Amino acid sequence: MKLMATGGAAAMLCALVLGYQASASAEPDAPAPTFTLTDTNGKAHNLADYKGKYVVLEWLNYGCPYVQTHYGSGNMPTLQKDWTKKGVVWLSVVSSAPGKQGHYSPSAMNDMTKKMGGAGTAVLLDLTGQVGKAYGARTTPHMFVIDPKGTLLYAGGIDSKPSRKPQEDPEVVNYVTQALNESMAGKNVSVKKARPYGCDVKY
Repeated sequence: MKLMATGGAAAMLCALVLGYQASASAEPDAPAPTFTLTDTNGKAHNLADYKGKYVVLEWLNYGCPYVQTHYGSGNMPTLQKDWTKKGVVWLSVVSSAPGKQGHYSPSAMNDMTKKMGGAGTAVLLDLTGQVGKAYGARTTPHMFVIDPKGTLLYAGGIDSKPSRKPQEDPEVVNYVTQALNESMAGKNVSVKKARPYGCDVKY
């Protein structure tokens, strides 16, 4: 399988990871692991504060070619804009450890988010990797959808296959959108867990 971004140097820095192995505490239909993290503007976010709202967690590493594809194609920013307009809280979580790929200072992260067109609610800094490990986050991106009761609805890849322009590929099923649409319509989520793909999280 080919990496989705151009630039051999960038690609070499980011290993493709396929597979799913979440911890028991991050299984769909179970309560989502609670946490408090500070965002790039110094504001603390406690997951419990968002009870009553849908929450999307997106594991983020701007140095990852797969992340660059989802942002560069406009796929991730469009999803963020569309769902936050509907009241969904979209939290991008950076678990890259200091000195590892994807780790930036808060101000540099804000600059990168602006450059990449990020439009989520906030970018959270998980410097110890504790939250990422609690969720079993393995790749960037790795997605989790939480319902208003705090129950994990979906965990896994953003969609059904890597694509350069996933929003334009008729064969691609966006599992995040599907989970949110189904749950909001009062239906059971048809795909609760799927294999993530992308770069390994740089714990």
